[in-house]
Amino acid sequence: MCVTITPQAARFIRRMVKFNQGSANAGFRLSARPGGCSGVDSSFTVEEQPHPGDTVIEQQGVRVFLTPESSNLLTGYTIDFRDGLASVGLSFDHPQQAACACSSASTKPGISVVTFMDRANNGSKARTDG
Repeated sequence: MCVTITPQAARFIRRMVKFNQGSANAGFRLSARPGGCSGVDSSFTVEEQPHPGDTVIEQQGVRVFLTPESSNLLTGYTIDFRDGLASVGLSFDHPQQAACACSSASTKPGISVVTFMDRANNGSKARTDG
């Protein structure tokens, strides 16, 4: 398996699919690429079907579609969901990735937090913390 999805991340993914009116077969299309100070810049959409070449991961009752680049980049990562005071979002944990020195969101080496709702900004802007 190229990535592991935690139960908390699966719960968030299910909510996003439902919120975007995806069918029971819809998936969470995750695009990740190198970037940002944490090493990962990502975005997502809800899609009914994977695109040709996508890796389809079915774990915890959800379907995640990874682009080929995302699949290569995220191999060995755990996708989790964090709900902290400063931000809420998916996090990408790789045990051998060094922590970013400028990250205030990470409390553990190797975690990059992708923020979908910034509580300090009243949810007005999505960003990547790293």
